[in-house]
Amino acid sequence: MSSTANGKNGTWRNWGGNVSARPARQVTPASVDELAAAVRQAAEDGLRVKAVGTGHSFTSIAATDGVLIRPQLLTGIRGIDRENMTVTVEAGTPLKRLNMALAREGLSLTNMGDIMEQTVSGATSTGTHGTGRDSGSIAAQIRGLELVTADGSVLSCSEKENPEVFAAARLGLGALGIVTAITFAVEPVFLLTAREEPMPFDQVLADFEELWAENEHFEFYWFPHTGSTNTKRNNRSAGPEKPVPQLKSWFEDEFLSNGVFQVANWVGRAAPATIPAIAQISSKALSARSYTDIPYKVFTSPRRVRFVEMEYGVPRAAVGDALRELKAMVDRSGLRVSFPVEVRTAPADDITLSTASGRDTAYIAVHMFQGTPYQRYFTAAERIFTAHEGRPHWGKVHTRDAEYFSRVYPRFGEFTALRDRLDPDRRFQNDYLRRVLGA
Repeated sequence: MSSTANGKNGTWRNWGGNVSARPARQVTPASVDELAAAVRQAAEDGLRVKAVGTGHSFTSIAATDGVLIRPQLLTGIRGIDRENMTVTVEAGTPLKRLNMALAREGLSLTNMGDIMEQTVSGATSTGTHGTGRDSGSIAAQIRGLELVTADGSVLSCSEKENPEVFAAARLGLGALGIVTAITFAVEPVFLLTAREEPMPFDQVLADFEELWAENEHFEFYWFPHTGSTNTKRNNRSAGPEKPVPQLKSWFEDEFLSNGVFQVANWVGRAAPATIPAIAQISSKALSARSYTDIPYKVFTSPRRVRFVEMEYGVPRAAVGDALRELKAMVDRSGLRVSFPVEVRTAPADDITLSTASGRDTAYIAVHMFQGTPYQRYFTAAERIFTAHEGRPHWGKVHTRDAEYFSRVYPRFGEFTALRDRLDPDRRFQNDYLRRVLGA
């Protein structure tokens, strides 16, 4: 049942390449019973336990020197309930497989993030989200979940069953137990029309509330060192289906957004002085386009250029100020930033530690090409975001701790009290959780 790590001599590494760990052993359970047995065995051996999905987090949230649980055998759909319009899936199922399987059944999630490589449990446990006026993160679409707790027992949670666990475990950071199955709300598959077009930075900020209110899913990318953004509006459509033609899709999504972008970043990493010029070209390379397709083909796109990322959720009303401060900081700093800044939104939700918990939220994400020094940029950006009571994405780079979180999350104490009850011996603890939740 044990497996080797995806690296030399048992070293595990994350997707971004900035986190590694050397677990004492790795386990790939083929059933919930096997997983529960692995947790009980770890307790007997005095080892801590962490589950890891595809490693798309840039924080060390999944790192452990104890037992690393790999969920790749816990995949697939357990059942579709058409009466209640839900689907129940095993925790290790990649979002891509879930989306494709749902589409074959004529169903879809309401909203999605912008990549679909992650497992359903990894994505929801860290708060993966897309953008939406009315529809929230992937975790906000959960209607039930199954959890193996520290004593090896299996707990089912929903609004009716163990509701206090359900409130927190939908976005549980891996701190409350190991999620083994998730039940999502689904709806009949629908079409989205995407409209992508460039827009000046100042105009987007001036019209932000309007753009947000008029579109079901609005987002934009600002290219540092320029006054340009690329906006994207996704709205439901009666059709007909009009996908991006394959050659055009290859050129724009693979060649421009991944291939040329990769080369541009290599050039920028080698010669930072060229970055502002490259940014001007990049911001103009993507012209306006419109297409209509089923949701996951519109919401998600391939991301092959590796990067490191920081993202904060700020109150939606603060987004303009935060972005103007970010732009002024970049212009002043002499920093050379080759990756666009991504801006998205989410409505307030009722999940204890969701970045959108209890408040309408705008997300600002800053990225740096893998292998370029990012500390100076991220530190300066973080200073701006925290001044607006920002909440960092749990799976992306940040330096905040439990003391900070207890101030920006009104229900923080509710989460830590639940953790004390479900994991009194800190079986699921690691350095990251010690920092963000306290000892």
